[in-house]
Order: sequence, then C-alpha cells, then structure tokens
Amino acid sequence: MLVFFFHIINILPYPWQYKTPIRQLPLPSRQPFSPASGIVYDPLMDSVLNQDVLAPWPTWVPLVGVKIRNRGEVKKLGSKGLPLSNGDPVLLEADGEVTYGIVYTEPYSAPFTPPMRAMKSILRKPDSEEAELIARLGLLSEEAAGYCKAKAADLNIRLKLVEVYGAMDRRQLTFVYTADERIDFRELVRDLARRFGGRIEMRQVGVREEARRLGGIDTCGLILCCASFLTDVKPVTAKQAKKMDLPVDDPRLLGVCGRLKCCLMFEMMDAEGKIPSQAQQLITPTKANSPSAPVLPS
Repeated sequence: MLVFFFHIINILPYPWQYKTPIRQLPLPSRQPFSPASGIVYDPLMDSVLNQDVLAPWPTWVPLVGVKIRNRGEVKKLGSKGLPLSNGDPVLLEADGEVTYGIVYTEPYSAPFTPPMRAMKSILRKPDSEEAELIARLGLLSEEAAGYCKAKAADLNIRLKLVEVYGAMDRRQLTFVYTADERIDFRELVRDLARRFGGRIEMRQVGVREEARRLGGIDTCGLILCCASFLTDVKPVTAKQAKKMDLPVDDPRLLGVCGRLKCCLMFEMMDAEGKIPSQAQQLITPTKANSPSAPVLPS
C-alpha cells in the first residue's frame, strides 16, 4: 500500500510541471535592491497600499445609537446610510456572533476622527421572520432570567445574573453571571435544559465586564468609558497608579466596578505626552486659580 501511494505521488504533476499556468499574473517590475535602504520597491504593492491603507479619511461618518439586545448603554455604530427610526431592530455583530439591537438614536452625521476606524457598523435590517424571532428572544430572555434566579436560590447557588440572551442562528441560551467563588452549576444547567431545551451556556465574567454590559454613570457625571466608547479595555494597575503619584486607596479613584477607573489610562497617556492632537476634549476642567475649583488633599 505504501509503494502504491508513492507511485500515485510520482504520477501527479508538481505545480512547476504544468505547461499552461492556471492564471497568468503580470509580474511587477522591481528596482534593484538598495543596501542603504534595505527596501525593494514593489509598484503592485504600492498601488494596493494607496487604495486600501493610505486612502483619505472621510470627512463625515453616518452614525446611529443602538442598545445591544436592548440592554446597557447606547452604542455608536455606523448606520451604512440605512433609513432607521427609534425602536427599529437591527442586526449587528457582538462577542463574535450575530445578534440584534434596538435603535435609540436616529441616524445622524458626525465629523470623522481616527479612533472611528475601530468602530463597528450594523449589518442590516432584519426581515419579517427575523423581526419575529427578535421579539420572541426578548420575551424568552426575560422568562429565562427569572427562572434562573429562582432555581439558583432554591439550590443555594450564589451568583449575580448579568444578562441572558438567545442566539439568532441556533437553539442556545447564554447566561452571563458574576460570582465571588467557583460554582458547581451542573444541576442548575440540567434544570434549565429541561425547562427551555437546546444548549445552555454559563459564562462567568469579571466585575469590569459586568459594568461594561450594564452601563451606568460615574462620579464625573458621564457614562462609563467602558460602556460608551472603549473598544479595548486595558485596566490600570496599582503599579501604574503609583508611578503617577496617585493614592491607590483613595475611593474616589475607584469606579462603579470597584476597580481603578479606566480613565486613569488617559491621565497616564497625558503625562507621557501620548494623547494625539486630534483627540476631542470631553470636559472643560476648572481653572486652578478659580474660586470654584475644588481643593483636593495631597
């Protein structure tokens, strides 16, 4: 059998043995290699970069405010120019899967800033069948949340349910929760599977992720950074706070999640001179010599 396999390999032609290539591509003319620069100029790659990467940024961007699965804070997403109204359901991508959202702010135009390159857009408007499915998933999520809380109390399981949502493309319910310790929820999952059928996923998250999903207003009077615009949450460590001479034990530096505020990251970037010039100023700070300026103890 092994000899027969080798004979088959010898019969099959190698890629360079084809007399007529499958596709003829013009080879780009390359200039000689320059040891001083260490770069080989490729006109074909240069044209690709000019079209995709080096394309000029738009002046205005169409946006729409959406609550993912009708929970948390309103997220700014690209509207793709679709006609949308308050209360309309839309399909979007979140947590690596297709889900739904509800429009809370009608489409509007905003000036483009470079951080908008990481902003996601809605996929499309749902059809009639998908709209009915979205309505059923909303009712099912509320029923599943109440049932899970009651069963967890009966089984003496200490967990805080953050969110329950159903998948659009399969029979699956995801229960997002936080807990202070490891939980054995095998019996709870069996009860949930018997009650609702399909696949049951228990997903444990941290307190920062809980705050990002639920949203809220911090002591500054603004919506939480993690729930409004941050796409990559990088928590500030106590070591980084000490480098900025900040009192780590000061409760005013803690967010609603009980951890150091994410906005301290911008304080650190400002101290290091890493804030880009095109960054927008959200709050006008009070002048130090103003009589209304608060005096914080050192």
